[in-house]
Amino acid sequence: MAKDYYKSLGVDKGASKDEIKKAFRKLAHEHHPDKNPKNADKFKEISEAYSTLSDDNKRSQYDQFGADGPSGFGGGGFNGQGQGGFGGFDFSGFQGGFGGQGQGGFSGFGGDGVEFDLGDIFGSVFGGGGRGSSKKQRRGRDIEIDIELDFKSSIFGKEEQIQVSKDSTCKHCDGTRGEPNTKFDDCATCHGTGTIHEIKRTFFGQMQNTVTCDKCFGTGKVPKEKCHVCRGAGTTHSTETIDVIIPPGINPGDTLRVQGKGESVTSGVSGDLYVKLHIKKHANIIKDGYNLMYPLEVKLTDAMLGADVRVEALDGELTLTIPAGITHGEMLRVRGRGVPMDNNASHRGDLLFKISINIPKKLSRESKKLLEDLRREGL
Repeated sequence: MAKDYYKSLGVDKGASKDEIKKAFRKLAHEHHPDKNPKNADKFKEISEAYSTLSDDNKRSQYDQFGADGPSGFGGGGFNGQGQGGFGGFDFSGFQGGFGGQGQGGFSGFGGDGVEFDLGDIFGSVFGGGGRGSSKKQRRGRDIEIDIELDFKSSIFGKEEQIQVSKDSTCKHCDGTRGEPNTKFDDCATCHGTGTIHEIKRTFFGQMQNTVTCDKCFGTGKVPKEKCHVCRGAGTTHSTETIDVIIPPGINPGDTLRVQGKGESVTSGVSGDLYVKLHIKKHANIIKDGYNLMYPLEVKLTDAMLGADVRVEALDGELTLTIPAGITHGEMLRVRGRGVPMDNNASHRGDLLFKISINIPKKLSRESKKLLEDLRREGL
């Protein structure tokens, strides 16, 4: 039985391209295999119909000869393996949607090896443009590096100089790709538009895609005299020293984003630099939120009688008062000398000193006698 493509789309023979496209959009949404795998045959039917009726040449041949055409349109008809054919297409993959290879989706069809991108196809068919239908600004690659900081720098922050090997804007031409003061001509490839059109064959027919011109990098201009340093590329690969501000109070594994310090691209924006921080552990000090915990060993007599002792904190020396009768494991707090809570250090956590009492293992005769006297007094 001969195929009736107009009937498949539910339009008259005199329907306009817009009417055909509108009808296909409606039916494609209704019979999309992702909604129901049983729709695969119907979706194939309307797709085949649209592929024919949306193309003036194919529609003219169809109107004259029908779907089979004269000898199958010369081997290139809808049942052959030629340019317009669906022969060799495997639609069983519809059952898994459009997931790609291994997911039951379209990963390219058989026949003559047509490949396509569904983002471009459905953008062109349903409106809004495909993935490359509008001119997008080029963007450089992001860079990730790891650095190690000492404990004190992680608490109070610092400015770190980091060397990064990357593509950077050419300093000689400032990214213009031409020698200083050279003139620029319209790009012969894109005729000064900055974009070129690509034609892709899909099962819907031929689709046009707009992409950035790779000769002028989307500028529409080419220099008469190329930069002798970057040879017209606009970028050079070099080692760049970048100043990175490490904020106070960072934690191990934190990542800093330095905007625009990734790799550069001609006529586009640079990527970002991501700095992952690793922190060396301190021999004694532990960070606990915004507080810093220190172990502090005191003499037995100072614990019993009390004393003022000098202690060395990360940001300088301070005097700590040991109250008489303090016990082993007790905590002493010094407010406002811990981890900064903001960049100007106007608010800080506390210092916590965990007391351990040093019990002497050897005593002189006089010391033993004094202790025995204390024991007799019940102390």
